[in-house]
Amino acid sequence: MESTSWAPTGLRSTSPSRRAASSTPPHRAAASQQPPGAPPPLRFARAEEKERIVTDIDTGTTTELGLNDLTAQLDKAHVFHSWSAQGALKPLVIAGGLGCRVWDHDGRTYLDFSSQLVNVNIGHQHPAVIKGIIDQAQLLTTIAPSTANLARGEAAKRIVDRAPIGFNKVFFTNGGADANENAIRMARLHTGRDTVLSTYRSYHGNTGAAIVATGDWRRIPNEFARGHVHFFGPYLYRSEFWATTPEQETERALRHLERVIQSEGATSIAAVLLESIPGTAGVLMPPPGYLAGVRELCDRYGIMLILDEVMVGFGRTGRWFAFEGSGVVPDLITFAKGVNSGYVPVGGVIISDAIAADFDSTVFPGGLTYSGHPLAMASIVAALDAMTDEGIVENAARIGTDAIGPGLEALKAKHPIIGEVRGEGVFWAIELVADRETREPVAPAVMARIKTELLARNLLPFVQDNRIHVVPPCVVTDSEVAEALAIYDEVLALDLL
Repeated sequence: MESTSWAPTGLRSTSPSRRAASSTPPHRAAASQQPPGAPPPLRFARAEEKERIVTDIDTGTTTELGLNDLTAQLDKAHVFHSWSAQGALKPLVIAGGLGCRVWDHDGRTYLDFSSQLVNVNIGHQHPAVIKGIIDQAQLLTTIAPSTANLARGEAAKRIVDRAPIGFNKVFFTNGGADANENAIRMARLHTGRDTVLSTYRSYHGNTGAAIVATGDWRRIPNEFARGHVHFFGPYLYRSEFWATTPEQETERALRHLERVIQSEGATSIAAVLLESIPGTAGVLMPPPGYLAGVRELCDRYGIMLILDEVMVGFGRTGRWFAFEGSGVVPDLITFAKGVNSGYVPVGGVIISDAIAADFDSTVFPGGLTYSGHPLAMASIVAALDAMTDEGIVENAARIGTDAIGPGLEALKAKHPIIGEVRGEGVFWAIELVADRETREPVAPAVMARIKTELLARNLLPFVQDNRIHVVPPCVVTDSEVAEALAIYDEVLALDLL
């Protein structure tokens, strides 16, 4: 794989002097050469697409629409959106992107501190990944999963090379939900047991078993699968266990989990499914010893441990896998999002040798038409090579320690509305409260206003419940972090409560 040199300033070295001397990424140079504040140059498939004439079939009147209006009109008329009441939707129009920026058809540019759905780890439009997809498309666009394909083998090899020792096989899926679905299937087949334990504060996807394994409200209208039991995981800021220290939270959360195991009957439990760091639920950093304690309980009772790395894997925490910081090795690892930054839909299960061996002589009863799709595989190869060559994972670690973490702590010291900040790498949450003493969450209307104010200042946020998740791409620069922190500061200084 040919190496590229597009990396943002400072990505290759933690030396301040070298950071200062680094050049602007070539693929972002077009944007940087324009006057300050100007949007990146826009490209349209055809020049006449800049304006469209729309005729009302009832009245015969014509209206001239720009591409922003046309996009919104087509979306409103024909696109059915997830997790939404359709009538009230007014989605933001996005036409293009580059690095940590996206823009609409009129050229209004936003600093993307959402990474879309926390998946664009490598940034928008990385040239090496685009080239990898194009090259593969010119060679072979699709092939059945029953065949052997070089791109698929290369992608699997790169993934297992970053996994712990004892993982040598990858089952490819179309995304994170079906990755968790198939990991659950593997654990059940391996153990001969049925029940899966997962936490209430969790999200594992929106397919049959994955949505029921999810702990939040989205499981309730979807509970058709059997064999799922929920428990409370650690969350010291709002402890379910009346804990006042991380040590107490770990001890009491593990005691609670063991009682659930005993109450359900250990011999009925196939797996414990955990996000290594619960993401959508609030970037809930596990206290020291918790994951190790879960591993010990699983070993004691013969239960498989599935760690969901869909959101946190491949650089988000400043490590290839978030669980590396705990010293724990699971039995199955699920992934998606960051493995190729969502350039082509893909996910998968990294399978321990012990579980993979079960299917050497027994048919695995699962499969997907697009498992190991060549375009997705090529994007994985290109993305992981670029992330390695350009020090992108190391950049995420450094910028979390040097810029995002200290910057958010400074905001907390300044703004009483901030109850807690937590995270690592480029994976953080600002928890907002109406009162620091009672820790009452701010109202949904306040969060809606905060989101509106952030967008008005050209920052694209990830807002969830009473939190702002600070989750930029792993390629984010110090200056972009400073820009975002200044916007957060300005908005949180408003009279919000």
